[in-house]
Amino acid sequence: MILALDIKEREAIYSLVKEVLPFIEFFKVGAVIFTRFGPGLVYDLKQRGCKVFLDLKYHDIPNTVYEACYQAAKIGVDMLTVHSLGGYKMMRSAMDGVKRYEDENGKRGPLILAVTILTSIGEKELHDELLIKGNLKDVVLKMAENALNAGIDGVVTSQNEISIIKNFNKDIVTVVPGIRPKWSERGDQKRITTPYEAIRSGADYIVVGRPIYAHPHPKEAAIKIVEEMESAGR
Repeated sequence: MILALDIKEREAIYSLVKEVLPFIEFFKVGAVIFTRFGPGLVYDLKQRGCKVFLDLKYHDIPNTVYEACYQAAKIGVDMLTVHSLGGYKMMRSAMDGVKRYEDENGKRGPLILAVTILTSIGEKELHDELLIKGNLKDVVLKMAENALNAGIDGVVTSQNEISIIKNFNKDIVTVVPGIRPKWSERGDQKRITTPYEAIRSGADYIVVGRPIYAHPHPKEAAIKIVEEMESAGR
């Protein structure tokens, strides 16, 4: 499980990490808190023994994404995201940026994940706003295929598309956001699932945020979700 640290106060972040660290060791740093606290937050988390998922969804010209991924590797993140809509050349450049870090340092760089279609996007938004034809699953699969062809390690996708992605390539890493236990609120995401359903569907990682950090007792919420994941087997 990866815990999304979508909290705006630095000390509250550290307090939460300290409370759940025995049960969760992977933490997502998104655009809001990275913009506010910068690389220093990543350094602090790494010093506490955490793994860091830098979720900035890089989507720019290839050279810019190359440099961004190289710098992300240098600050020590374990996983990062690019947006598949940036195209093959951009994703290939992301991989090249991490490879440069690996060649210079002689160690493994971060996994690179491609975001396919945001979990806040449904069929209506896909067609009416983004003007992308085809059904959602077909579009997600095409985005995943493009990412794999570029050498990307995995994809961020909803639970609904895990099976078709794994059928396409069983070794691709799948990270599923939009996780909501049955006892939590739905929030603003359209394509959600429970921890149990995601693990049973073949997710390698799940990302959980509000059900834990907004809970009156985050440690208890984390334990409940871990138990639900374990009950799914696999």
